[in-house]
Amino acid sequence: MTDPSRPVTGYPAPPYAQPNGGQPYSSYPTHTQPQGPYSNAYAARATFIRRFIGAMVALFVIVGCIMLVIWLVLRPKLPDFRVDSLSLTNFNVSSSSQSLTGTWSVGFSVYNPNKKLSIRYEEVESSIFYGKGLISDARSQPFAQGTKDRNFINATFSAANSFVDGPVVRGIETDRGRGTVSFNIKVWARVEFRNGGWRLRRRLLRVFCRDVAVSVSSNSGSGKLAGGSRDCQVYV
Repeated sequence: MTDPSRPVTGYPAPPYAQPNGGQPYSSYPTHTQPQGPYSNAYAARATFIRRFIGAMVALFVIVGCIMLVIWLVLRPKLPDFRVDSLSLTNFNVSSSSQSLTGTWSVGFSVYNPNKKLSIRYEEVESSIFYGKGLISDARSQPFAQGTKDRNFINATFSAANSFVDGPVVRGIETDRGRGTVSFNIKVWARVEFRNGGWRLRRRLLRVFCRDVAVSVSSNSGSGKLAGGSRDCQVYV
């Protein structure tokens, strides 16, 4: 029977080495942002980027507001286009070879309705179609237009035995038998609105003159504009 007064013998528990000089784990040093010249440079760079982005946003807002105010004050209006005249000569269409010959001389009337803005027309190009079938292209000389001015420009389209699709040939022959053939004319131009030293951004002006009727008899190779002037639709 064991004597309770006798001391208990045995090996003492070995001491476990603790890192950090014996300090408990809860007192481990936490990671902190490195200090020194590198951290200062990083903070300065981040601040510069934020300020630069903020300045650019503010600049875009200011420029946009200025352009909006100018636009509202000047209130630019689109010019008016109208086909005043059209003569057709040497007109012939062949169903056997699907070819088309003719010369179209078109006179346009262009009016600037703006009281404060002049208009500069550059890269003026035009095309004539039957339906959606392209017949010929033409280029016109650039021109400037003052406020409330009306200008007259001409475009000449030529086709010499040009190949056209079968539906175009059949459509023209059918219309010619009725005495009138209608064509579509499109005009493109780079335009710039100006007011003294102010120049607004260049825009692409698109003009569409739909169903321009030409009187052509079945036995004649010539024709003229039928029904008077034809107004055109203008877009930017």
